[in-house]
Amino acid sequence: MSRACELTGKAVLTGNNVSHANNKTRRRFLPNLVNVTLQSEALNQNVRLRISANALRSVEHRGGLDAFLTKADESELSQRARLIKKQIAKKLAEQAA
Repeated sequence: MSRACELTGKAVLTGNNVSHANNKTRRRFLPNLVNVTLQSEALNQNVRLRISANALRSVEHRGGLDAFLTKADESELSQRARLIKKQIAKKLAEQAA
């Protein structure tokens, strides 16, 4: 399981620990990933995702998983999130017709 957010693509960054004596050692900055279950209104089902806490706030701000995925750029999304986005778009197109 990779250490990357499935919705925003936020992943591990690297940098240096810098001591008072200015010694530099490599370190990793890990994203704050949480396992969540989000409700998709269009699909009428729950979706389990591993996303960052920042992404969870963005999903709630935009009005839910469906609204977030319809506006999201596909290059940032994981393979599972892309599949869910396509399913939502297909379902919304059926309801509109």
